[in-house]
Amino acid sequence: MKLIYSILRPVARRFPWLAQWYRDFRDGRSLARPPKQTPLGFKLSGNPAMEAGTFEPQETEVIQRCLETADVFINIGANIGYYCCLAMQRKIPTLAFEPIELNLKYLYKNMSANGWENSIEVYPLAIGNRIGLIEIYGGGTSASLVKGWSKTPEYYRRWVPVSTLDRLVGSRFEGRQCLILADIEGAELAMLEGARQLLRMNPKPVWIMEICITEHMPEGIHVNPHLLSTFRMFWEQGYEAWTCDKKMRRVDEAEIEAILRTGNDTLRTHNFVFKSRGDADA
Repeated sequence: MKLIYSILRPVARRFPWLAQWYRDFRDGRSLARPPKQTPLGFKLSGNPAMEAGTFEPQETEVIQRCLETADVFINIGANIGYYCCLAMQRKIPTLAFEPIELNLKYLYKNMSANGWENSIEVYPLAIGNRIGLIEIYGGGTSASLVKGWSKTPEYYRRWVPVSTLDRLVGSRFEGRQCLILADIEGAELAMLEGARQLLRMNPKPVWIMEICITEHMPEGIHVNPHLLSTFRMFWEQGYEAWTCDKKMRRVDEAEIEAILRTGNDTLRTHNFVFKSRGDADA
């Protein structure tokens, strides 16, 4: 397979329309498959691991636990709706933000398959620190607003609308406990810069975020240059940071500074939970 990719890559670089035609053909065949009943109790189509109930088992367990006390679920980078399904089957009001057209087609299909098409709120756009249009690179679960993310070729890009959480959500859920799940492949800091009102909301939302340390960085970058700034956005607003894994240990500023100084990733995870300072139920 690697040999085939190495042969086709120069062709796709020279004729990007041909690569797009192949992706459209492949994706159309995949979309035609009916949703499968998952072990988690809902129907899903679009990702074999999600369909089998084996996708991100530790993160899924943490999110299910957090959903028990959530009044609202906000999924940024909702992909095909796997985590939205976990919230919807609990009848939790759910907002899904997803800019990739193919992912949206699966998300719509999965919501409809479970009878939730009249309950979920879907926003077909990216989330950042400004309003307008922005280029996004790649597709599937690795699409990113960051150029060069995960070695995605520059020609594999498109324009999508972008807005901010404060503009779209703002104080709408003031007084209600929000669970916010964000998986947006390197664009976390920009998202938080456009969500200052949400960060200050009472009660403070619980945030579960993927923040890569050394994985998927653009060429020439070893450690995430926005790592400390991203964590500080939470600490300055009265949050504590925890690893979203079996250990569920607290993350402090000294450890983040040491990672940036040495390049040694002592966290051993790229998923984190941010909760109000002093909340013992992390």
